[in-house]
Amino acid sequence: MVSAHRQGSGSVEDTGRQAAPVFAPGPDGLAHLELILSGAYPLPGFMTREEAVSVADRGRLPDGRPWPVPVTLEVPEELVGEERLTLTDLEGAPLAELAVRESWESREGTGESGAAVARHHLAGDVSLLRPPTYGVLRELRPTPAEVRAQRGLEPCADQPLLAVVTDRPLHHRALHQIRAEAEALGSDGERTEILVVIDTGLHDEGLAAAVLAAEPLLPRSSFVVVTLPRSQARAAGKLGGTWTERDVALAAHVAAAYGATHLLAEVGEQGPETERVMALRPPLTVLDPEPWRYDTEQELWKPRTHVDPRAALGELPDARVEAELAHGRELPSWFTPARVGAELARLRPARTERGLTLLFTGLSGSGKSTIAQGVCDGIRRSGRTVTLLDGDVVRRMLSKGLTFSREDRELNIRRIGYVASEITRHGGVAVCAPIAPYAVGRAEVRAMVEEFGDFFLVHVATPLEECEARDRKGLYAKARAGEIPEFTGISDPYEEPVDADLVVDTVDADPAESVARVMAALREGGWLPVADQHVSED
Repeated sequence: MVSAHRQGSGSVEDTGRQAAPVFAPGPDGLAHLELILSGAYPLPGFMTREEAVSVADRGRLPDGRPWPVPVTLEVPEELVGEERLTLTDLEGAPLAELAVRESWESREGTGESGAAVARHHLAGDVSLLRPPTYGVLRELRPTPAEVRAQRGLEPCADQPLLAVVTDRPLHHRALHQIRAEAEALGSDGERTEILVVIDTGLHDEGLAAAVLAAEPLLPRSSFVVVTLPRSQARAAGKLGGTWTERDVALAAHVAAAYGATHLLAEVGEQGPETERVMALRPPLTVLDPEPWRYDTEQELWKPRTHVDPRAALGELPDARVEAELAHGRELPSWFTPARVGAELARLRPARTERGLTLLFTGLSGSGKSTIAQGVCDGIRRSGRTVTLLDGDVVRRMLSKGLTFSREDRELNIRRIGYVASEITRHGGVAVCAPIAPYAVGRAEVRAMVEEFGDFFLVHVATPLEECEARDRKGLYAKARAGEIPEFTGISDPYEEPVDADLVVDTVDADPAESVARVMAALREGGWLPVADQHVSED
């Protein structure tokens, strides 16, 4: 979310000039800004259109210098034409001043009409107003100059520094590989120093804690927390997402600023090809180690070519790790150190102990309220605390006064999402049964909830004809007569979810059957104890 306003009393003074507008960039803009201000980017500020296009097309700035990703600042249209801007963190604390050199526009993605969306950008140099104080583990966010000063030397050929960039915990395989690569880079019996660069969100302390759990297991190591901007591919993923060659090349530039001479990327189950990363000319060597496997006969991790294929075992995939944690099972000792496993178990407790939001979406008359009520009863009997946020009740209490315009419908869903996220944050179960007709609204609720716990989407996919035939309140008839404007399914669209965790159709099905399907899915997913299977969900 971004915001902009004019400075008022108590804000940063600008003697002799009119106060500049104040703007809080989104997460990517803040990540770019901090890396510029810290010196991790060798750039004076945000890029012009020419620079951004050159980098996007050729991986180089117009002057020929290699650079992997456009560093741009997206702003609301009302800020276009401003000459100066005060950039703040998400809490409103001033960070830097932007001296605008250029306002420019790009067209990316598509809007509701199918046309490309106009995005507005400001380019120019930034100057530091005060060091950042937002973000987790601020003590682990030194500048490159501070890290270089702590080492007391500049890197050179016989004094390598291995940077390990990671967005995930370091399990046994990674730790063995890191130690092996560090030893191979050492000279005269000296072990290479290891700098672990943790890529995490501004407020994601959990990931950093999971990585830091491995600190005692690495020799001569130090840790730095940075926030790299998320590419579209990475943003689409869960744990780490999908890193592109340009993502890794950007991490290499940041690591080089900290003094690294070599880089090992621990960024997913299948990272990009090293040769393609090196083709972007990062300012250090990106290592491409041989894959390692666990030798079940000798109970050791080794390079793949040193292990009998019949005894070779690979790492647990991310989905399996999540499933083990979700069901409260201990991660195997051959896979991860005990201290890392314990930290992950603390961060990701069993789903029976996590907060959960269960969102039912469907047309009016689809049966979602009836199913939601039955599911609430079943969850309550399982021993978990549950709150029902039904569409009609919410409309009377939480959203009284709102109309059925698209704007008010989205606000209604946003309010439901906020309340549900608070219930989830405190370990309860929120069951919501609004129509929730728009994909963007459901996605916003998912994002709010998943900041604190789990989200489960149920699409009650009862056809319109069946819903209309069940119309006890006569709403569909009124909508077809024009008495109710913007009625979902008649004069306003229902965007069927493509990301539902469960789809139920109530045609020719007793409500108890639908309730039982949902309850079975919750048990199978680990959110409810299996021991309550004997309880009827009628």
